[in-house]
Amino acid sequence: MADTLTADTITPQMLRFERELAAPIETVWQYVIDPELRARWFMGGPTEPCEGGKLGMTFAHDALSDDDVPNPERYAANQGKAWSETITRIEPPRLLAFTWSDGKAGEVTIELARIGDARTRLTLTHAGLRGPEDARSFGGGWGAHLAVLERRLEGKHIASFWALHAQAEAAAAKALGLV
Repeated sequence: MADTLTADTITPQMLRFERELAAPIETVWQYVIDPELRARWFMGGPTEPCEGGKLGMTFAHDALSDDDVPNPERYAANQGKAWSETITRIEPPRLLAFTWSDGKAGEVTIELARIGDARTRLTLTHAGLRGPEDARSFGGGWGAHLAVLERRLEGKHIASFWALHAQAEAAAAKALGLV
């Protein structure tokens, strides 16, 4: 991963993650838009891939680790929870934007850019956060989910999503001056 771009900006109002992924843009787009592939790194669910359509979210984080790792107690009650967000912009295969908590917790934009034939730059921006606690929580979540996506695309083993989550949440808290 030494040649992989990793850039994060974490403020109380906005998160921005940039990753260089080892897959062509068409493959990365499928991992963003296809519910079954999205469930392998984030959350899947019924999806209407059009502006104004629904982006299904099902919390099944116990399936994100390749080893048998239970959800931590603070997240256990979320297991199986399903909802949808609204797609605000979609430009296949380069852009997907959607609300979070019906817009109360901002908007997420995922942008993809081709780097040659076999790599993709992914930029994820979550704007409109409600303050430092949102930034810490979402920063931990997005940091961990993007680490899983990166590893899935490289065919690597993911021992524990929750270990990645703890690392990403600690990094977000540090960037925000919460520790």
